[in-house]
Amino acid sequence: MMTAQSLPATRTRPLATQRLLAVWLAFAATLIAAPHVFTSSLALSHLTQMGTAIVLGLSYNILLGQTGMLSFGHAAYSGMGAFVSVHAMNAAAAGAVWLPLPLIPVVGALTGLGCAALIGYVITRTSGVTFAMITLGIGQMVYASSLMFPAFFGGEGGVSTDRVYGDASFGWNFGPQLQVYYLVAAWMFLCVAGAYYLTRTPLGRLFNGVRDNPERVAFVGFNPHLLRYLSLMFAGLFAGVGGSLMAINFEIATAEVLGLHESSMVLLFTFIGGTKSFIGPIVGAIIGILLTKALPDYTAGWQMYLGLIFILVVVYAPGGISSLFRPTLDVVRKAVVLHEYLALSRLVASLLALLSGTVLLVELMYHRASGSASPLELMGLSFGQGIAVWVAATVILLFGMLAVKPSGRALIDRLAGHDVRAGGGTPDA
Repeated sequence: MMTAQSLPATRTRPLATQRLLAVWLAFAATLIAAPHVFTSSLALSHLTQMGTAIVLGLSYNILLGQTGMLSFGHAAYSGMGAFVSVHAMNAAAAGAVWLPLPLIPVVGALTGLGCAALIGYVITRTSGVTFAMITLGIGQMVYASSLMFPAFFGGEGGVSTDRVYGDASFGWNFGPQLQVYYLVAAWMFLCVAGAYYLTRTPLGRLFNGVRDNPERVAFVGFNPHLLRYLSLMFAGLFAGVGGSLMAINFEIATAEVLGLHESSMVLLFTFIGGTKSFIGPIVGAIIGILLTKALPDYTAGWQMYLGLIFILVVVYAPGGISSLFRPTLDVVRKAVVLHEYLALSRLVASLLALLSGTVLLVELMYHRASGSASPLELMGLSFGQGIAVWVAATVILLFGMLAVKPSGRALIDRLAGHDVRAGGGTPDA
């Protein structure tokens, strides 16, 4: 019998389901519309790489964010998935096996899963720093093997392939970049959905328990070692899909996809986006690709910006950039509702000063280091190399640094004052 107390719960569940369905539909619509909004070939290439990076970031976050396992060798699973996928594509092109291109990521998934299952049972007996150091050693061993066994890994030149093979499916031969993007987007959507619903299962909750308190997990009857092992296998499976998508996009697999650089980039992107929330790796992958692939087309100091963003995230936003979304939106919404436009404008001005001063100084340093005697062209403006420009850039940066914290604190205090007056109390109360 339904009671009055049960009505809110029965109404809330369908509403939450409808909202979740709306989010998934909006996500799918965004993926479909993105190449029609960003139509250039360069933008399409970056969108494809973002899709691959999102899959790799989510796979890594199963280890780090969900289970609390820091790994420095994640590229071993994605890299092996890429190499086996390339060989599978060549075998399919030669007619040795029937394997259409849309199913190649299945090969990568099985490869990543197999590699994780092979080495995972032993290395997941430990966690923390010990696990991180073991994964670093294994990653370097796999990278060294790529140079020791050229018959499989192709030596320094790697193994190349051609994704256009076999009969076209529904008129698609996956030669144009747009078709490759949609293939990557489809697999990325499946991986995002799979990773999300994994976090909603009891097994996903147990992963969180191993991260937070493995002793308590063992006390209630579950084996933390087995749970870490399962987490590594899931991470390897999704990483293998990411490696396979890389192979399809670039049509080559080299030793670089197995190296420490690839593992560190996945770690960096995931941490920048945030390991505490599900969308963190997605945000980190988008920002990371923009910083490492798109930004070098505009500035030689892209690595400086990447390092600065990482430092700022570590110091001021340990939860990642995604952890700032909701607090920022709440502050802006309250400031607009309460008509605190002046305090909000001061904060925005200080942030713009901090950003513009940093960019100007970095660009001046790289422009001076290049040995060019011509003025610096930046955002449609021309800046000479005289002392006045350096002083002005330094003053702008210092103003932003000194003003941003007081401006933010003043805005928060004014909003809190409105809340106190609305509640009929006093600040001391």
